[in-house]
Amino acid sequence: MPRFLHTADWQIGRQYASFAPDDAVALAEARISVIERIAGLATEETVDAVLVAGDVFDAQTVSDRTIRRLFNAMAAYSGPWILISGNHDAALAESVWTRAQRLEAVPANAHLALTAEVMEFGDAGFAILPAPLTQRHTMSDLTEWFDHAETTDGLLRIGLAHGSVQGILAEDENATNPISPERYQSAKLDFLALGDWHGTKQINSRTWYSGTPEQDRFKGNDPGNVLLVQIPEVGAEPQVEIRSIGQHPWIQMKERLAVSSDLEQLIARIEGQPEQAVVELRLEGEISLLGKQQLERALSVAEARFRSLGYDLSGLSLQPTEDDIAALHADGYVGDVIAELRDQQEGEGGEVARDAMAILASMLLEKQAQGGDA
Repeated sequence: MPRFLHTADWQIGRQYASFAPDDAVALAEARISVIERIAGLATEETVDAVLVAGDVFDAQTVSDRTIRRLFNAMAAYSGPWILISGNHDAALAESVWTRAQRLEAVPANAHLALTAEVMEFGDAGFAILPAPLTQRHTMSDLTEWFDHAETTDGLLRIGLAHGSVQGILAEDENATNPISPERYQSAKLDFLALGDWHGTKQINSRTWYSGTPEQDRFKGNDPGNVLLVQIPEVGAEPQVEIRSIGQHPWIQMKERLAVSSDLEQLIARIEGQPEQAVVELRLEGEISLLGKQQLERALSVAEARFRSLGYDLSGLSLQPTEDDIAALHADGYVGDVIAELRDQQEGEGGEVARDAMAILASMLLEKQAQGGDA
């Protein structure tokens, strides 16, 4: 019963310019460490091969060091790795792949399927039909040649491609790198392993996207997995298991606060998110001064627990309650200023009024903590 790991879209060398420097480095490093875990899983599951369906590298311009580190990360699995090029690392006449070969960085068990020709692994019982991209975009279906490809009788026919399945992922008939949804039938494939879609997705019983093994965007399409595929015999339906392997889930939260219980529930949800997550939080609504203090404390704790926490509080209107104002001892003129700023938050200069309110409240709280009078 041949067994495979199917993975894709490693995007090795990706940069995270919108993140803080330490987070950017950690997220880039995670793309290497997940390959080490894939290699460990492949060894543990004693698979016959690891199928890598394109976009191994994020760009043609990655450093020589990055190329070497990628192939070093694969060392824990000594069986065959079969890799095709995708749109980010297309097999051009001069490419990241030709550079890797010149560096002699590619180990003997890493098979670079950079041309459209059958690769047979007779002892393991399967043949690979690859459709590598040789340019970033093409308007033709590069898997079409599978239909006429001859393989030795008794070997599983495994397709390996990178692109968009027409009518399912590619709604536009002019979409680039198209793949026929019927290819598994017309080419008599036992399994078609696809890359390009960064989430795990089943197209039919024999056609799957594995998704990227390490999530890299805020999109709830089930990323962070590899697929363990078992095929009992030629013509049998594949048995596919989804294995979670990513380290950093990306979580987007958008919440609206209206009453104090909303804040309590929000803080509980933040605390319930997994450690090492990449979290983006956007808040709208109203919050009291006391509530703002509670929120800031919760965010401070979360920043230390998550891999990255980005938040946008510009949609929150600061609405001091009577208890807030009483606690600040904001009487007389200061109390009048607070009341005026509270009203101005709803007007044209609302953002300025919110900022002014927050600054004034902070000054009053600091003065109060120092034992002074408001």
